[in-house]
Amino acid sequence: MEMDATQPIFRQLALRIEQGIVDGTYPEETQVPSTTEFSAFLRINPATANKGINLLVDTGILYKKRGIGMFVVPGARQKLLSSRREAFTRQYIHPLLTEAARLEITPEDLSEMIRSTAADLTTIADTTRSAL
Repeated sequence: MEMDATQPIFRQLALRIEQGIVDGTYPEETQVPSTTEFSAFLRINPATANKGINLLVDTGILYKKRGIGMFVVPGARQKLLSSRREAFTRQYIHPLLTEAARLEITPEDLSEMIRSTAADLTTIADTTRSAL
């Protein structure tokens, strides 16, 4: 795991597990690796791994089956997507709309700018894949 000095390791582990739930690596109702497995694989202290997993238990993303391990809560993916969409809106959309208003860009013009840029990026990605 690539370390990010701006966040505690246990939080980085929790985010890694969350991303695995969002991308389907850890589907709902399936078991996630144990604290021991995470600590060995990521070369982190087992107590740190336990703290990261417990963070997700506390937020209702994982639950414990006594004697078996930790499992993804039904609805966890949707809960994470909803939370991330709210964060995306706060972090990106609000500032974008504020700056667009300052520049007198209408919502319609902004929408067209987004569509055009997305089309350009798709074309670039397609061209890059074809070259490989």
